[in-house]
Amino acid sequence: MIYGLGAILLVVLLGPVMFEPIGQNIEVFFLVVGAFASAISGQWGRELLHAAVTEPIALTVAVLVFGVVVRLARPWLDRGVERLVKIVDARWIYFGLIIALGLLSSVITAVIAALVLVEAIALLKLDRRSEIAAVVLACFAIGLGAALTPVGEPLGTIAIAALKTDFWYLARLLGPLVVLGIGIVGIASLFLPAKYGHSLKADAHTENWSEIFFRAGKVYLFVAGLVGLSWGLRPLVETYISHLPQGVLFWLNSISAVVDNATLTAAEIGPSLSVAQQRGVLMGLLISGGMLIPGNIPNIVAAQRLGISSREWARVGLVAGFPLMALCFGALYLMA
Repeated sequence: MIYGLGAILLVVLLGPVMFEPIGQNIEVFFLVVGAFASAISGQWGRELLHAAVTEPIALTVAVLVFGVVVRLARPWLDRGVERLVKIVDARWIYFGLIIALGLLSSVITAVIAALVLVEAIALLKLDRRSEIAAVVLACFAIGLGAALTPVGEPLGTIAIAALKTDFWYLARLLGPLVVLGIGIVGIASLFLPAKYGHSLKADAHTENWSEIFFRAGKVYLFVAGLVGLSWGLRPLVETYISHLPQGVLFWLNSISAVVDNATLTAAEIGPSLSVAQQRGVLMGLLISGGMLIPGNIPNIVAAQRLGISSREWARVGLVAGFPLMALCFGALYLMA
């Protein structure tokens, strides 16, 4: 059984990266793989089906509700940013966006925070280098903040479901480190270039209602599949991962730069992990998830809408990510 689950884990980690059709149909892929993993490990049953059906509801509703709100409020938001640009230096707008969206993303969801970011950045009409740097730093903050509740992003939903704990558990577990990380990223943005020039090519069309509902449906299927995968891989977690120290788990999860961090959460988080191990796993995933485009949902949303290439993202993401990883590792060591 362990070897079979190990093979499934390799397929999950490598499949979306190596095969484009899988990446384009990731929700169906995880539903199938999650069902297969849970069947192999003997987890398949009524309890799992109930979890797979109910756990994605909160995040899906949040994505849908705030998607509708942003759709209705978009003209007002556009006018507000346009007025702000005339009276406030671009660096302070970067700073405000990073702090605000980072702290709010656990409520409005990472997807909606990334969409708001895209629209705001496009309206600033700065040169490409300035905008890319601002977007990457903002996505670090959004990815960090969204993990504080299970409605922020799939990582939080899967972690809470796997650990079978309360709504605010992740805020208590990670809150100080996440808030500090958002603050550091925000301060770093004040040193970014802010030159006016040729803006990134944002997708300026207003989303229609079908796109909003379709996105919410995809989120539901994605999380449902991850729930099945998380349950199915529990024997692997209990046999191997639970015996690794916090520091090893933290640096091991730097692979989240190339693999969506919700996928790794489903593979690694389980009740057998200690509090220190949980913190090491999740902080490693959250920070490294911002370094490259595939690592986190906000990155993917922003890169697609603004036309940022993987190489352009990496030039900023890797430079910002590794110092953040080192600082976080030092903080984890002091907290141990």
